[in-house]
Amino acid sequence: MSQDKNETKTAPILFDRALLRARQTRAAQLSAATFLLDRVTEDLLERLGAVLREFADVADIGSPGGELIDALSQRFGNPSHVDLLGAEHERLALAPETLDLAVSALALQFVNDLPGVLAQIRRALRPDGLFLAAVIGGDTLTELRQAFAAAEVELDGGLSPRVAPFADLRDLGALLQRAGFALPVTDVDRIVVRYDNAFALMQDLRRMGATNVLTERRRIPLRRATLLRMAQIYSERFADPDGRIRATFDVVWLSGWAPHESQQKPLKPGSAKVSLADALKPK
Repeated sequence: MSQDKNETKTAPILFDRALLRARQTRAAQLSAATFLLDRVTEDLLERLGAVLREFADVADIGSPGGELIDALSQRFGNPSHVDLLGAEHERLALAPETLDLAVSALALQFVNDLPGVLAQIRRALRPDGLFLAAVIGGDTLTELRQAFAAAEVELDGGLSPRVAPFADLRDLGALLQRAGFALPVTDVDRIVVRYDNAFALMQDLRRMGATNVLTERRRIPLRRATLLRMAQIYSERFADPDGRIRATFDVVWLSGWAPHESQQKPLKPGSAKVSLADALKPK
């Protein structure tokens, strides 16, 4: 009872979801940049291929574009797509214990109430059902964040939110446990992309639908002088010898299972047959 009560608390509204939908729609019209999504889709299918079991009822949770759902259809027949952006108060159209597999690609980083959404996904899985997701996290776009901060402090006398905060590996692992997943696992795939300049990077972010949708973003236009100084600082601090700049994207992978009695359980305290001290003694 206390868990349900906690989940109904109002989460802080970090992201403007209506603006995110508009940005993603614009990205599709601009010929979307899908290199990250393509890589994640390929990796997700490879990870699923290593799981030696069948999944009957499968859902894609909010992944942008149609790449993942198309790929899932070739393997699982008729997967469903659960809309995240259109869900009122991020309440997903998922009935309890109706899924064997829930996956998500590059969508959950824009959720305001991630603990609540993870708990909903967990409840939607049947016992021994699998959740597998990739989210943007860690040090993603750290170079752009630092360059903007330095330029704004220098020219505008203060900072404004330009790059969304991203959860790190440990925090996301803790959220899996909090949501009730068994055997939670997290790992990071760091992707470094090189660009001719900061403007080329920002153009790609527009074509990903991934530009600033923070509710606390500054609503006045960015000054040209600040933008040019940001690009200069970026080049000075984060360029390779050939002059091209680096942009970091950390893809954090999350997996967990709905609890089932057949799953491996941790040993009870004091049940070990050999002490750690004895195990570490030289032979």
